Amino acid sequence: MLYIVPTPIGNLEDITLRALRILREADVVACEDTRTSGVLLQHYQIETSRTSFHAFNEAAKADHLIARIQRGETVALISDAGTPGISDPGFSLVRAAIQAGVSVEVLPGATAFVPALVASGLPSDRFVFEGFLPVKKGRQTRMKALVEESRTMVFYESPHRIQKTLDGFITLFGPDRPACVARELSKKFEEVVRGSLSSVRVHFSQEAKVRGEFVLIIGGKTG
Repeated sequence: MLYIVPTPIGNLEDITLRALRILREADVVACEDTRTSGVLLQHYQIETSRTSFHAFNEAAKADHLIARIQRGETVALISDAGTPGISDPGFSLVRAAIQAGVSVEVLPGATAFVPALVASGLPSDRFVFEGFLPVKKGRQTRMKALVEESRTMVFYESPHRIQKTLDGFITLFGPDRPACVARELSKKFEEVVRGSLSSVRVHFSQEAKVRGEFVLIIGGKTG
């Protein structure tokens, strides 16, 4: 059995009792970063053996993990934070397991974009999740393709690109498009900034060095 186990996006209390049980009972926990995951596992006194599974080895490691499951072992996959497969490694392993006839069970749990979307106050009955924009090639093409999008749009972004991304959307969507930026969700310095694209941009331009993990929410086109 392959279990996909969400882990906290910040606050270590944001994990289910079932997730903790699966992590204890599994034969091995596949981690995006064994050191990062070690903090969580040690906090809950989970001594299950760990193995790495990340963007640079997932193609080769997937076959190895599937082989272990086929020998009767249970594998629990976790990422550094949130739900594996959502802008994190996991998709290739799930696909490989399905193709091999291996049972896959996905536990519900933490993911950053859901609380950010709800907290934004923007329409959440219909939305489109875009994850991370391409860093270079294809970035402008992806952004321009969303100009006519009427649904609320959800993006992940890094601290050193958030201001550039806001500038790009101001150019394409106009400065008055409603937006929200949420960062460090569930952590000590959690912040949710709501307003227009331009006002949100001004807010972050006042920081000498922007820090944190960001979720950017932009209202869809109206009229």
